[in-house]
Amino acid sequence: MSSPVIRVQNITQRFRLIQERPDSIRELFARAFRHNSQYHDFDAIQNVSFDVHQGEMVGIVGRNGSGKSTLLKVVAGVYKPTFGSVEVHGTLAPLIELGAGFHGELTGRENVLMNGLLMGFSKREMQSREASILEFAEIGDFIDAPVKQYSSGMYMRLAFAVATEVNPDILVVDEILAVGDEPFQRKCFERIERFRRSGKTILFVTHSMEQVVEHCDRAIYLDTGKVVADGRPEKVVDLYFAANAIGHSPLEHVSHS
Repeated sequence: MSSPVIRVQNITQRFRLIQERPDSIRELFARAFRHNSQYHDFDAIQNVSFDVHQGEMVGIVGRNGSGKSTLLKVVAGVYKPTFGSVEVHGTLAPLIELGAGFHGELTGRENVLMNGLLMGFSKREMQSREASILEFAEIGDFIDAPVKQYSSGMYMRLAFAVATEVNPDILVVDEILAVGDEPFQRKCFERIERFRRSGKTILFVTHSMEQVVEHCDRAIYLDTGKVVADGRPEKVVDLYFAANAIGHSPLEHVSHS
């Protein structure tokens, strides 16, 4: 098998959570110089390892708070892991948060250009892609309005259109597709399928188990920041349903990472 395009090795992502806020500047400085329990460390991701190979579409599933979005942000380089390492080989386009990478005061058209420049494309290259981006996004005259006026659905349309039009090697998608209407979601998955057929790699977080089974080659199940299972989508989804008492039968065997 070829070398992985994404390699996640023993990563832990730790956050410091403040339990109560000081009421004054004086209290803030006083607390800084004494030991207390006003904060605690929280590991959103705990010792997670897996590889993703070229052309794979891997779904990441788990309940809210299981660490899915944090994991994607580590892979995308938004967070540097507290422990462990992440290797990404190839250009990566992240769709991990509505509005991320967009400037609210700029128009949609200006944000298309800015995003392209940030990803290393020239102004001329982005202008040559603009018509295709606008046709896919289907937001009409709003393209010349500041994006702070956009609905969540319009944000998602434009962000997805830009990320996929620049033809990255790796597409990282958090649940932003959930805010789109059904016809546009179908249009997005048609493009994702074309990406897969052309050998692109996709890392995909969703709460839709149907989408995982229908579209993914493999699934990873996270719970409290740990990998519970990594294997065939049908088996991992069955385990997820069983663990969350939704009425599906548990698995006899799932390969673990």
